[in-house]
Amino acid sequence: MAFQKAVKGTALIGGGAIATVFGLSQFSQHRNKHGALVQVQAAEAVPARKEQLPTREQQLQALQSGEFDVLVIGGGATGCGCALDAATRGLKTALLERDDFSSGTSSRSTKLIHGGVRYLQKAIMKLDFEQYRMVKEALEERAHLLQSAPHLSDALPIMLPIYKWWQLPYYWIGIKLYDLVAGSQCLKSSYVLTKSRALELFPMLRRDRLVGAIVYYDGQHNDARMNLAIALTAARYGAATANYTEVRHLLKSSDTGRVCGVRCRDVLTGKEFDVRAKCVINATGPFTDSVRKMDDQEVPNICQPSAGVHIVMPGYYSPDNMGLLDPDTSDGRVIFFLPWEKMTIAGTTDSPTDVTAHPIPTEEDINFILCEVRNYLGPDVEVRRGDVLAAWSGIRPLVTNPDSKDTQSLSRNHVVTISDSGLITIAGGKWTTYRAMARDTIDAAVREHSLQAGSCQTKGLQLEGAKDWTPTLYIRLVQDYGLESEVAQHLASTYGDKAFEVAKIAQVTGKRWPIVGKRLVSEFPYIEAEVVYGVKEYARTAVDIISRRTRLAFLNVQAADEALPRIVDIMAKELNWSEQRKKEELETAKTFLYYEMGYKVKTDQLTDSSEISLVPSDIERYKKRFRMFDKDKKGFITILDVQRVLQSISVQMDEDTLHEILNEVDLNKNGQVELNEFLQLMSAIQKGRVSGSRLAVLMKSAEENLRRQAIPVDRSGGGL
Repeated sequence: MAFQKAVKGTALIGGGAIATVFGLSQFSQHRNKHGALVQVQAAEAVPARKEQLPTREQQLQALQSGEFDVLVIGGGATGCGCALDAATRGLKTALLERDDFSSGTSSRSTKLIHGGVRYLQKAIMKLDFEQYRMVKEALEERAHLLQSAPHLSDALPIMLPIYKWWQLPYYWIGIKLYDLVAGSQCLKSSYVLTKSRALELFPMLRRDRLVGAIVYYDGQHNDARMNLAIALTAARYGAATANYTEVRHLLKSSDTGRVCGVRCRDVLTGKEFDVRAKCVINATGPFTDSVRKMDDQEVPNICQPSAGVHIVMPGYYSPDNMGLLDPDTSDGRVIFFLPWEKMTIAGTTDSPTDVTAHPIPTEEDINFILCEVRNYLGPDVEVRRGDVLAAWSGIRPLVTNPDSKDTQSLSRNHVVTISDSGLITIAGGKWTTYRAMARDTIDAAVREHSLQAGSCQTKGLQLEGAKDWTPTLYIRLVQDYGLESEVAQHLASTYGDKAFEVAKIAQVTGKRWPIVGKRLVSEFPYIEAEVVYGVKEYARTAVDIISRRTRLAFLNVQAADEALPRIVDIMAKELNWSEQRKKEELETAKTFLYYEMGYKVKTDQLTDSSEISLVPSDIERYKKRFRMFDKDKKGFITILDVQRVLQSISVQMDEDTLHEILNEVDLNKNGQVELNEFLQLMSAIQKGRVSGSRLAVLMKSAEENLRRQAIPVDRSGGGL
């Protein structure tokens, strides 16, 4: 009864606010209606799409052939969006990226396609029409993204748990306004849940003092694959796109002093060459100011970078299809807790940082997120530090508008600026609005440089893999090729209608089932054929494969580390790598996992200085287990000791796997696990700082098997 009264009261309170926003929403829709009609009518002018994707070598040759209309620096979502927008207008387009496509901020997001609930709150509370317009535009672009790449994105319900009665009307009004601002583009209507229903849908929730919950909908996507789909689509429309091509400096006309191209270098070969263009666009995200200073050393910085850390935990921490929003953390930030790729992603933090190509997650940020997660999950769910499978930091490029009178205030929207020499810079904004950002940038380029081009053609344009994709496409992959259902679903949701091209090159397993599709690691649906296909999608390093062509590094750093040797072997065959290059690739990829994907902070949980806080009875129990392996009383165990015990219980395990298992615990890296190291491991496991240790599980299992073997049959009751 109290719950029903609260809901009725909420409806009355929210009426006035909703009516106010409705007027703004109708005005905005009316203003955009004519533009939308123009886009539909102009769609026939889009250039022909290439069936065959050019190779990277062909793209590099194209970059050196003649002058381009538009040259984009930066291969993130915004840069690739600019290239796609320009190419589909019929402009001769080039794009250069010094690393891999989506190697920076665009692959390290929260994976949400959203308008920004908190921005709408600020817009209403401060009567800020600009914030409102930003949310409105983002919600329109959210709908576009979901339609342009349905295989890579989907609507996701997100629960906002309510623990105080007064919060129910407050948040209900806000969420309903969010639906209203979306208008016809609203994914699904939000709704209120009782306490019992909320716990039924999200059983991990903390139940004490829970009043109820509100559920609203936003979009979710595979960010790196979405970025790559934009880049590949641009290439199919004729853009000369090249990753691992670094801009050394800008070229300027000796007559006019205007920017007329760039000097660049192929990072993989060291070869330098010029690329000429009528217009150069700076879309480098956090590195915006470094390119602006190539144009003018005296120009003030406009980028104020902010670091956002995310962590990935096992899938059992959240329901398969329900996210969670903590709108008011202990320090006022917002935390999302979302299912993603059958895991659980939590984040983000927001703290000032220096611009770097290799941001590193800190233990402080990881623990902050874990602490906030604990506040919302029930006491029966133990949130363990050891369950953090991966962690990463992304740099968000917040900007000040140099054309604004108030240059100190940060712009939450995007900013397009044009320098005296004609360099166009696009900065700020968010993932969701990449298409609108690209549209505004190319519009500015056409005006500033008098380019012969029509209006934007990307509204409604389908990205790579979307054309013939259907939700049931994976069934054909299972039936036609003999793939596992899980693998087929993964291929369909990653490559769309291009999944058949991956299936065609999948290797025969030699098993009754599945017929084809050898997995890179057993617990993830990534297969070896994806490495081969990734090379065709311009992957040139092992890091490209583990982090962006597949998402292994973002899901489980240990699994990515285990898959690396096989990935390097496959790439070596495709790219003709020498043995030296293979070693370098392995080392580089391991360094990437160690520092940038949280492997370091994970392994730091077990160090030489780790405190052993075990009670005497536990110490004796673990010593006894250790001595079962250390028969010679050496004080340490080696691979030979483990092999001997495993053979005694008829368990076979190859030497490479055993070496990996011991290496996880071998702190001083001397090829053996000492008693002190083993006790530190068991202590860390008890504290929850370490989980999933294969050595601990293996030794416990072996101990139990040996104990069973030692029990005489007459004492065990005879058995059967």
